[in-house]
Amino acid sequence: MLKEKKLGNIGEDIAKEYLLSKKYKILERNFRRPWGEIDIIAEKNKKIIFFEVKTLRYFSDKFYFLPEEQVGYQKRVKIIRTARLYLSEKKIPNEWQIDVIGIQFTKENKCRLRHTKNAIVD
Repeated sequence: MLKEKKLGNIGEDIAKEYLLSKKYKILERNFRRPWGEIDIIAEKNKKIIFFEVKTLRYFSDKFYFLPEEQVGYQKRVKIIRTARLYLSEKKIPNEWQIDVIGIQFTKENKCRLRHTKNAIVD
């Protein structure tokens, strides 16, 4: 079994490769402040997109939920606060949004990726 931290890092690497394949420009990874972290910050079409990446491994058919459903209220507040700080620090006036990428591994260790655009709104 993969450790949670290792699984999260693998998920973020998969998300990064997916975004690059979709012509996003990666600006930063793991932007941290004392109250929160943003996994990936990218730009596309003059818009800044903040990505929360949630990765889960397969448990069972009886206990099935999507990784992106695991972004709760407190996490959303932290992401929004951290995103606003990033924009302020970098003096970026561009349009922005927050997307969630859910990555789930199947029993066969295959990867399913779902990209929910504008998933967290301020």
